[in-house]
Amino acid sequence: MIFQVIGIGNKRYEPAKQLFDIIQKHRVFSGGKRHYELVKHLLPANHEWIFIKASISTLFKNYENTDQTIVVFASGDPLFYGIANTLHSQYHHNQIQIYPYFNAIQLLAQRANINSSQLQTVSVHGRSWQAFDEILIKQAPLIGILTDTEKSPSAIVDRMLNYGYDNYTICVGENLESDTEEIRQMELTDARKHIFHPLNCVILHKKEHRSIPFGIPDDLFEGLEGRPNMITKMPVRLCSLQALQLESKNVLWDIGFCTGSLSIEAKLRFPHLEIHAFEKRPECMQIIDNNQRKFGAVGIKVYESDIFDLDFMQYSKPDAVFIGGHSGRLRELILKIDQYATPGTVIVMNAVQQGSVDEFITAAQTHNWKMDEPLKLKVNSHNEITILKAIKES
Repeated sequence: MIFQVIGIGNKRYEPAKQLFDIIQKHRVFSGGKRHYELVKHLLPANHEWIFIKASISTLFKNYENTDQTIVVFASGDPLFYGIANTLHSQYHHNQIQIYPYFNAIQLLAQRANINSSQLQTVSVHGRSWQAFDEILIKQAPLIGILTDTEKSPSAIVDRMLNYGYDNYTICVGENLESDTEEIRQMELTDARKHIFHPLNCVILHKKEHRSIPFGIPDDLFEGLEGRPNMITKMPVRLCSLQALQLESKNVLWDIGFCTGSLSIEAKLRFPHLEIHAFEKRPECMQIIDNNQRKFGAVGIKVYESDIFDLDFMQYSKPDAVFIGGHSGRLRELILKIDQYATPGTVIVMNAVQQGSVDEFITAAQTHNWKMDEPLKLKVNSHNEITILKAIKES
């Protein structure tokens, strides 16, 4: 199979001679409904059009039922979150020839006269918030966003303001290259209430950097009423994060999060992480939510449940686990984690009692986890803490 992938804009397509000749030479074409309306005046009378719809497997089947070169029309640059990447994942690269156009973010930057040398772009179009959350926590100077009807500019702004990121302005390009094109430069509070054309993209511009301490002071966290010491103390928290080796990890489980201090610090310092935080006390749900919003730790997945009641198969496999609580069933918990962990997974736990230290070491070694040398810390007048670390070997 051979694909010729042509990027087009949001207007009636008038190609250069090279691309016109390619179109005239072929009979099988593909693209969305909007693409068809923009190019149908160029297509030969006996053409066949394969519509690109939600089912990728059906699309591949349709492609593979033809023995001719397929000319695919795509929006902007087909390699920029586009169909060319989907084709590359299924077929050999040498079967795919790309003829790009400007992508939507480039067009918006040009229209708005924005210096795009520092621009970083993410897509939430048909995707989760994860990539946006990561770049927002990093506070990139310029953030380009490909949107969809659900994750619209107003929904994006709502998410930002809910987590305290009011340090940006927003530029929205609506229906670019059409007769009704609009470029709007707005404050976030104004954009939050505005209804935009469904075909749009966004550039966020940082006005100032939001400062969040590296090692958040304990007294800044909201905690359990009447139990101010129920928090992983800041020096212990930072040493625990270092032990978890999070710079090289992708998925962190925080079991027994209480105030959420470790998950929040982890997300702020390693925003690429997918974090799952578990806690059985219902009052902690509002506490972690308030703390997340206060410190801008957007994107932590929080669960109210006893960890022993959960089917781990429904969650992403962790490569780092922090045990903040185990209900006196530490050996059982390590066994449960062991059944789901992969080689290289790290478990870290902070222990006060020597009995907990011994139990952790015994359980870890029983299941072929390699122990690191325990680290002992004493913070002010609090009890000495032993930071325990084990790595899954096989």
